[in-house]
Amino acid sequence: MTVKHGKKYTEAEKLIDPNKAYDLAEAVATAKKTAYAKFDEAVELHMRMGVDIRNANQQVRGVALLPHGLGKQVRVLVFAQGEAERTAREAGADFSGNDDLIKKVEEGFTDFDIAMATPDMMGKISKLGKVLGRKGLMPNPKAGTVVQAENLGKSIEEARKGRVEFKLDKTNLIHVVAGKKSFEDQKLVENLAAVIEAVEKSKPTGAKGQFIKSVTVSTSMGPGIPLDLKSLNVT
Repeated sequence: MTVKHGKKYTEAEKLIDPNKAYDLAEAVATAKKTAYAKFDEAVELHMRMGVDIRNANQQVRGVALLPHGLGKQVRVLVFAQGEAERTAREAGADFSGNDDLIKKVEEGFTDFDIAMATPDMMGKISKLGKVLGRKGLMPNPKAGTVVQAENLGKSIEEARKGRVEFKLDKTNLIHVVAGKKSFEDQKLVENLAAVIEAVEKSKPTGAKGQFIKSVTVSTSMGPGIPLDLKSLNVT
């Protein structure tokens, strides 16, 4: 099925050379030119992976720390108790607690961007899977959101600065927001490079052949700009 795009998208698409693979700096500069929406569009990274999503030993999931953040306030919720809960609160968590907070989330509260939990809380919050799971907010060790009490301060600080999770979807793609159109070009380049590096480092042991098949940069509303894999030095 062919997707029919509007006039603005079609005009933006003309700014991209269909026979060229761009380096990261060129892609960022071009993405900004193709951003036609009136709002400050997000800059996104889309990666097609050379793994088999059906195999448990070929799953790709992890966290990237963006050196220049996401350009928005990140709201952090932490499930913890006792001294760990006090640590979370003092470290700047927007919401922290145990039984009362679990009940609040169970009733539908999801007004936050990242949920963390200490290991001793995982049994208690397992029942929140239906609420948090479908929104991608359930604490998970692979995503770095199940945190030892002594590491809560650092994890909360990283989350506020710009900590993004990436995960392979059912179509073997990874989609990550890495900043805003209003960011300086170099800051976007460094954020995007940080995501690509983190994905590369997350290569599962079961992956065979070319791990990253293609990488595309776009703004929220704009067309995709293909990147030159050789310039990215990825496998």
